[in-house]
Amino acid sequence: MPTLNPDDSIFNQLETFGHKKVVFCSDPDTGLKAIIAIHDTTLGPALGGTRMWAYRNETDALHDVLRLSKSMTYKSAIAGLNLGGGKAVIIGDSRKDKTEALLRKFGRFIKNLNGEFITAVDVGTNPKDMEYIKMETQHVMGVPESIGGSGDPTPIAALGVFMGIKACVKELYGSDALTGKTIIVQGIGHVGENLVKLLRDENAKVYISDINDELLGQVAKKYGAEAVSTNSIFDIDADIYAPCALGATVNTQTIKKLKCAIIAGSANNQLEDEEIHGQMLLEKGVLFAPDYVINAGGIINCYSELMGFSKKRTMQLTENIYEATRNVLKLSKAENISTIVAANKIAEKRISDIKKVKSTY
Repeated sequence: MPTLNPDDSIFNQLETFGHKKVVFCSDPDTGLKAIIAIHDTTLGPALGGTRMWAYRNETDALHDVLRLSKSMTYKSAIAGLNLGGGKAVIIGDSRKDKTEALLRKFGRFIKNLNGEFITAVDVGTNPKDMEYIKMETQHVMGVPESIGGSGDPTPIAALGVFMGIKACVKELYGSDALTGKTIIVQGIGHVGENLVKLLRDENAKVYISDINDELLGQVAKKYGAEAVSTNSIFDIDADIYAPCALGATVNTQTIKKLKCAIIAGSANNQLEDEEIHGQMLLEKGVLFAPDYVINAGGIINCYSELMGFSKKRTMQLTENIYEATRNVLKLSKAENISTIVAANKIAEKRISDIKKVKSTY
């Protein structure tokens, strides 16, 4: 995917990523300032989470929502879902600025899009927030199970990352067994903690790192993982690095330090620059599992809720991430291209193919 120039006009930025529609939502009465980005709806309605974050400025918020929404298009395409890509960001501190009125007003903006955009949980939002949004619109997934929703998607998201890790291990070592493998999990929020559990259940050696020292100690004790400081994670000689916090941790500086053979985690946009750093990893011989391929468990969970699928079907779709990852790695190897370029090619081909189907009668 291309890199945005934040100095470009808004329309130039939309053209760079090929967005269909961007909606700016402002309501002084509730303090709502939000942006909804709809990237592509070829495969179906745009589904993507709502992130609430205290951005430095509106330019950063726009940059984030444009990049994330395009990733959602590719994520749904490569996962085989009949969904387009979208994302929303609410500008504000989720710990103190979030109110029922603000969320319900945001729901009104979604309602006005007439089903073109469906939202769900993301950083800074939770199933209870989705419940407030649902009071104003039906176009929301990930509401609590008690009111008919699928609830917390993070265990499914973690399972998808776990399957992606196993696919990479299979490619590199000939077996997908994780016993004895060493893995660094950076960021132990809900997805990270669930991933730690899955890894420890397979007797992998797990190092964990997080900015929350209290949580770090609790998770280390609970699962028998080893806590390490954020500053030292790139000094550890491990098999796998699993970034599960914010993006851009894989960059020119960290790639030089990396001692791992595989990068596979849940964080969005892990490469600071997809073209430059994807190629650097290819040349260094580090196997990178594109984040939008292996962190698709969350959107699969929401898709299942939308379609009325059983939990068994949700698990089957999530386990398919293993084969999706294998297909990306095979194409990367066959054409000697970075795994991110390979993943993009597969996703773009599906969108192109379905566009042909929908243009005929």
